Order: sequence, then structure tokens, then C-alpha cells
Amino acid sequence: MQHKLYTMAKPLILVTNDDGITAPGLRALIRFMMELGEVVVVAPDSPQSGMGHAITIDNTLYIKKIKVDLENGANEEYSCSGTPADCVKLGLQELLGRKPDLCVSGINHGSNSSINVIYSGTMSAAIEAGIEGIPAIGFSLCDYSWNANFETSKEAVQKIVREALKNGIPNGVVLNVNIPKTDNKAPKGIKICRQARANWKEKFDKRTNPSGKEYYWLTGEFELLDKGEDTDEYALSQNYVSVVPTQFDLTAHHAIQRINNWNLND
Repeated sequence: MQHKLYTMAKPLILVTNDDGITAPGLRALIRFMMELGEVVVVAPDSPQSGMGHAITIDNTLYIKKIKVDLENGANEEYSCSGTPADCVKLGLQELLGRKPDLCVSGINHGSNSSINVIYSGTMSAAIEAGIEGIPAIGFSLCDYSWNANFETSKEAVQKIVREALKNGIPNGVVLNVNIPKTDNKAPKGIKICRQARANWKEKFDKRTNPSGKEYYWLTGEFELLDKGEDTDEYALSQNYVSVVPTQFDLTAHHAIQRINNWNLND
């Protein structure tokens, strides 16, 4: 595929998500980013929530240049048959003529705070960009409704992006940004946080279909195990935007010395 040339006056921003290219959260993020830079969109052609960092290795991938919103859409938008991580890989390798200044993923319909970041396709797309050396941010709104109000998040989203473009993001770090559901009011502010310790108490709803075959629906409840006031969950509960610097180096550095004391080589 022929590479494109972009003007150097504005930063080049790669926009993606996991809810699909027609999702209202993505359309809002595109509008917000078009006020800050030159935007190219590469997003899944269908919802990919909970996909995590899956990539397509046993099937073909297809890209289609499309127009979703003639008035407020980006000049270049591509739908991809793959996962959010696939979208970033293809965008960087096949569609962009130069390295983007920033990759933003979202705005997700629903929270990706705390342990949710592990399962998030939104954050995995941002992390994929981070692995490739691209400054990256994942944005999520704590409202699962398809008709959620994203406009109240505009000021915070643009402020974070402007600061990231101005100051850069440390190498190996990707920002996980969650925005509280505040109805028609803007959040109180923005707080830099740590990830709250939490878990999902999961269970399966077992059912039987009309032909007698058993099937299961995954259900569960979010269990907060952290009472700290420096966490993303606490910030969100106080109507602040939470920003958690995350890293894709999963090494537990603090445990190396202790495990080195194991008797492994005798």
C-alpha cells in the first residue's frame, strides 16, 4: 500500500479503539484530536471489547478506507478486520508515511481502571504503540451506555494530550486515563494515581438452549481491595479524571533478589 505524506506543521495523531470504528466514543475522540493535530484513524470494523492484547496470526487481515462521518470525520479513516493491537500494527507498518507523534485509543465505553486494564483492548492498542516507541494514551469513560455523553470529557482529554505532546511520555510508559461519569458536568480535575488493587468475583450463569445443549454466560462483581486515597478508583469516586502511568515491562524487579536466594543450580 502506498505511503502517505503529511504536513509537518501539525502533530500526526493515530487514533484507534476497541469498540469499533462507528462507536460514539471514537467519533468524539476523533473530533477532539482534529483540533490538535492531523488525524489518521485505524479501528476495528466490529466491537473488540475485552480482547486484550490478542493479535491475528491464523487468519488474513483486511483494511478498508471508509467515511463514517462526512462532516466531522478525519480525512483518512480505515476499518480493520483484526483486533485493536492489529490496528496499531497495520497503521504503523502499512498506512502511515511517518512515525506518529502520538497514538490515542478510545474513548472506551466503560471503565478500564484498576484490574480492568489487564483485559482492555483499548489499553492494549495504546500499549502496542508504546512497544513501538510511540507515545500513547488510552482513554475510557466510566459509562457503558452507547449514548454516553463524551462532550464533558473534552477539556480533560485535550489538556492531557497537549501536555503529552509538549512534554513527552517517558519511554516504556503508557498512560491509562479514566474519566468519571458526571452526567452533564465536567470532572473536578485531573489526578495522577496508582492502579487500585481490585479483583472480579466471577461466576458463570449456566443455561440450556432449546436443543438441550448447555452454555454459559460470564458474570461477576467488581471487588475493590484497596482503601488508599492515591488510587484511580478513589479519584474516580471523587469525580476526578485518573491518570495512571502503566508499563509493559512486567518484570517484578522487587522480587528478583528474593528469588535469587532459591536453590536452583545445585
